[in-house]
Amino acid sequence: MKLNNLIGLLVVFFLGACNCPQTETCDTKSQVINTRWTKEQAKNWGEENGWLRGSNFNPSTAINQLETWQAESFDTATINRELGWAEEIGMNCMRVYLHHVAWEVDKEGFKYRMNQYLSIADSHGIKTIFVFFDDCWNVTYKAGKQPDPKPGVHNSGWVRDPGDLIFLDENLMPLLEEYVKDVLTTYKDDKRIAIWDLYNEPGNNGLKNSSMPLLRNVFRWGWEVRPSQPLSAGVWNVRLTDLNKFQIENSDIITYHNYQGPEKHQAAIDSLKKYDRPMVCTEYMARRNNSYFQNIMPILKNENVGAINWGLVAGKSNTKYAWDEPIPDGSEPALWFHEIFHPDGTPYSQEEVDLIKSLTLGE
Repeated sequence: MKLNNLIGLLVVFFLGACNCPQTETCDTKSQVINTRWTKEQAKNWGEENGWLRGSNFNPSTAINQLETWQAESFDTATINRELGWAEEIGMNCMRVYLHHVAWEVDKEGFKYRMNQYLSIADSHGIKTIFVFFDDCWNVTYKAGKQPDPKPGVHNSGWVRDPGDLIFLDENLMPLLEEYVKDVLTTYKDDKRIAIWDLYNEPGNNGLKNSSMPLLRNVFRWGWEVRPSQPLSAGVWNVRLTDLNKFQIENSDIITYHNYQGPEKHQAAIDSLKKYDRPMVCTEYMARRNNSYFQNIMPILKNENVGAINWGLVAGKSNTKYAWDEPIPDGSEPALWFHEIFHPDGTPYSQEEVDLIKSLTLGE
């Protein structure tokens, strides 16, 4: 889920001294205890979960997170069918975005639908990485019917959470705290959940350090619940040094994004190994950028780094089109950017599917 100016992780993140003790983080109102896992706890989780491999997933019938989770458009038939295709190629983990508005308008129904999703995924042997917040794509959103896709435009209807509303509504932060704690408390011991990804690409869309208050808060809320699953927020842009430092220092396990070729992706892995915690790449695979299953997934398996590519089934999100190369007439791109399957379940590339299966089946 990237914009044109996104760069990969290429260098070591230099972490300076923290103003707070190692077991705490500073908060403007109080000293909040940081309950980050020890390295031993993180490694135990890694051994229990093994090599995670899968996709970022929203059903092909949903243009965004709201259409995925709202009652009127929650599509269990499509979810079940498409996760079945993932199971067939040996995937065992999906990364799935939530949205606070879907919870706000129907709190109990939202959590019930999360449970339905988890039950379907579990029936296919698939664990879930849930994502709370996101700084990518459209800044405005509302409950109800979502827009139709713009032909040939990548993620034309994807929405941020919480977007600019965080700067405009003084009552939003307490609502977001209630949301995060409600969801975490409900599912804090659910073995079907692999990871809580607290914030996708904080600082994207030029927000930079203005995303830091929410990033700090969502970790604090997570520590106050302290689920049995790891809390993390993936590093994604080496230039966001303050955000990177906070994310790496406070995540139970290391997560990151990289959409570049094998040499630069390997450099990213090498730069993150020094933190000596399990690692999961929660976004990769953009064919135009020389990030393919064939040249990246074997590296991730060899390094025991979780491999979560962008996109499972081509659909309303239009992420088979490149970030910055729209095709206004909606015709087929010469090279798919993301995605593995057509909407009818046939592979975009049988060679890719054969490679994936050779790496996953029998694990």
